[in-house]
Amino acid sequence: MNTLLRILRFTRSLTPYYIGIMVAAAVVTAAGLTVPFITGRATDVIVDAVGAATDGGAGADDVVGSAIRTVVLLALALLAASLVESVVSNVGGYWGDVMSAKMRLILSNRYFAQLLALPQRYFDSELTGTIVARLNRSISEVTNFMKTFSNMFVTMIMTTVAVLAISAWHYWPLAALLLLAYPIYLWLTALTSKRWQRLEGEKNDHIDVASGRFAEVVGQIRVVKSFVREKRELDHFGDHLDDTVEITGRQSRHWHVMDAFRRGVLNVIFFGLYLMIFIRTVTGDFSPGQMVMLIQLMAMARQPVTTLSWMVDAAQRAIAGSKSYFEVMDLDPARVDGGGGRPSEPRGTAATDATDTPRTAVSFRDVRFGYDDDHDVLSNITFDVAAGERIAFVGESGGGKTTLTSLLMGLYGTRSGDIEIVGAGDDLATLRENIGVVFQDAALFSGTIAENIAYGNPAATRDDIVAVAQRAAVDRFVEKLPRGYDTVIGERGMKLSGGQKQRIAVARAMLKDAPILVLDEATSALDTRSERLVQEGLEDLMRGRTTFIIAHRLSTIAEVDRIITLRDGRIDEIGSPAELATSGGIYAELLALQHADSKAGRKRLKDFEVVG
Repeated sequence: MNTLLRILRFTRSLTPYYIGIMVAAAVVTAAGLTVPFITGRATDVIVDAVGAATDGGAGADDVVGSAIRTVVLLALALLAASLVESVVSNVGGYWGDVMSAKMRLILSNRYFAQLLALPQRYFDSELTGTIVARLNRSISEVTNFMKTFSNMFVTMIMTTVAVLAISAWHYWPLAALLLLAYPIYLWLTALTSKRWQRLEGEKNDHIDVASGRFAEVVGQIRVVKSFVREKRELDHFGDHLDDTVEITGRQSRHWHVMDAFRRGVLNVIFFGLYLMIFIRTVTGDFSPGQMVMLIQLMAMARQPVTTLSWMVDAAQRAIAGSKSYFEVMDLDPARVDGGGGRPSEPRGTAATDATDTPRTAVSFRDVRFGYDDDHDVLSNITFDVAAGERIAFVGESGGGKTTLTSLLMGLYGTRSGDIEIVGAGDDLATLRENIGVVFQDAALFSGTIAENIAYGNPAATRDDIVAVAQRAAVDRFVEKLPRGYDTVIGERGMKLSGGQKQRIAVARAMLKDAPILVLDEATSALDTRSERLVQEGLEDLMRGRTTFIIAHRLSTIAEVDRIITLRDGRIDEIGSPAELATSGGIYAELLALQHADSKAGRKRLKDFEVVG
């Protein structure tokens, strides 16, 4: 129940639609309730007319004529009730369709907004396909239930109250026995649904895993085919769906056994109702018309009972389906990220030089960081970076270089210590607006080349886009494409080469024009010719910016201002390339290994991210 109340709170803006649907349902129900009275009255009129005609007494023709006029009017009343029911039910259906679409919009937007607010840690442990599957399944279950619930609730209440009142008016034991049917049927349905919901949860888990793997395989289809793992992936996918079939079998068997028992109990109760109506009609307590009316009302009384059962079942299904949705919505981004500190504006006023440029653009002060409950990845990290300075991080693979840049961008919170950045502002959005990034994986989106270049600056004009494209050498291949900058590049830029994607990524960072730049293995996956073209763009991009570099080749960092070497998650050395070349530390070792011909030397070199 709490879950359903949360859904209503989430979608309170749809209250006019809920009210409209319920009003329409009330009108339809009222029109339906008139039918037993009309047919009952018609039955009595017809029986009296047939009796008068059979007797053949004086005035029989008048009785028959009057009966004909009456049944014509009653037939017109039936027609009117049917027309009202048809028109109003379709109006309510239209409102229900619009309400359902709006609810999907609201719930989807809130889910997407929550995902965007969650820190990087959440996505490190979740499959993309699973996240999408949860969205589709949960919202479908919820919207379908709420649409039908709003349509059936008033119908159920009005029909129940009306039938009980009319039955009690004519013969109170009818109402008493009918009243007994509701709690019994509801109790049996609740017993059925309890186990059903548990099995539904198990089934949803398998569906989520299968859907997550499905999306992952489609996204990595070249890897799957290259390693000839099609059958293995298909078997893995099929195994989970086989489990859902087995669970569905148990679920369905339990449901239908209990449903047969529930219906059997209901049939016994209605047997007693019909028996009382028939006996009282035979004894003359009910007229034939009253008998027909009451039988029709009893038939209508079945609908609320079965509707009540459906509502319990659908509510359980919606609750089970929305469980994972609300698990995500209930996540506290700070708690997911461990409540760690984030980059902030420097405390006090930064010292400035003669050009009014802050001397220190970025400061790390005794920063500690680790993933989840694992040991520290970084410890006691302290250094300052001046505005416009180029800094390279060097260290063994897994030494924390990329983690440092992730902390800089606020993708993770620190365990302790402070990161101060000029221009960081009071929130992460302001921080990240001041940082441009070129990743090893260009990470493009489906859409056109122009859209991808303008991703960091949607307000850019076509002239702005073309200008940075020329600086990043994007124009060299774009001019050969039939649609130029309006060429659609496919998901993740699959229609482009690695060098072409990376040049677009450089142009994207140029157009953002942020004062701080992060280059994370920006040229490591490129061939020599593509690297040269991209490197030219990077040199242009780095000019006048505070730059942090994780590079694949030593030649890339030879021109930096300072190098920070990391060993076991701690800073080992800080100095210029010339200073560290003779210090005997990691950078000096790399320079020596770069020219090593021995097998041991080459093996040692592979332990580092930076190679020659």
